Amino acid sequence: ISERKKSVERLNYLASHDSLTDLPNRTLFYDRLRQALARAPRRNRQVAILFLDLDRFKVINDTLGHDVGDLLLKAVAERLKGLLRQGDTVARVGGDEFTILLEEISRSEDVAKLSQKLLDSICQPFLLNGHELFITASAEKALYPHDGEDPDALHKNADTAMYRAKEQGRNNYQHYSPDMNVKALEHLALETHLRHALEREELLLHYQPQVNLTTGRIIGTE
Repeated sequence: ISERKKSVERLNYLASHDSLTDLPNRTLFYDRLRQALARAPRRNRQVAILFLDLDRFKVINDTLGHDVGDLLLKAVAERLKGLLRQGDTVARVGGDEFTILLEEISRSEDVAKLSQKLLDSICQPFLLNGHELFITASAEKALYPHDGEDPDALHKNADTAMYRAKEQGRNNYQHYSPDMNVKALEHLALETHLRHALEREELLLHYQPQVNLTTGRIIGTE
């Protein structure tokens, strides 16, 4: 019976944790997030979720191989765990994406400071298999209850902030704001209009001539 119990516990652990980094996986992360959101109103506290995405991780995978890429993910996981409080959760939700759950937040400024500390830590070099690697990351946050009152809304808004962080040139931190949704909708509408314009041949291309001022001859176009 003891062996069977250990086997069941092991299977449950594997079902809720990432096999590479040993961090909680997406399922366990969102289970803890739902519990945190249920506790927050009673304690009059905020809850924050951070999305952290490694910049140009694919380049390392493609040039040095997946073995080095896996070692890097493990090293990043250890650094993140070392900067968090005991009650916080860091999870790997897939690829080079990590999510962090912060409970008992009284001031949003504390989340901003931690986010910057996480980014600064990842910027420090990693020594893996004889390779010295330098990477950066993009981070974004959403706060309960200001940016959403359920896991889906917080996830969606933090994801929106992620695209904003990437647009800003990577290696930066963004906090979700409602105007990000407006800009995202504008970009989506513009892309849709452009696709229809291509199909309907509504775009017209003009060439600007380049003229030699000495001879007056056209020498090229741009």
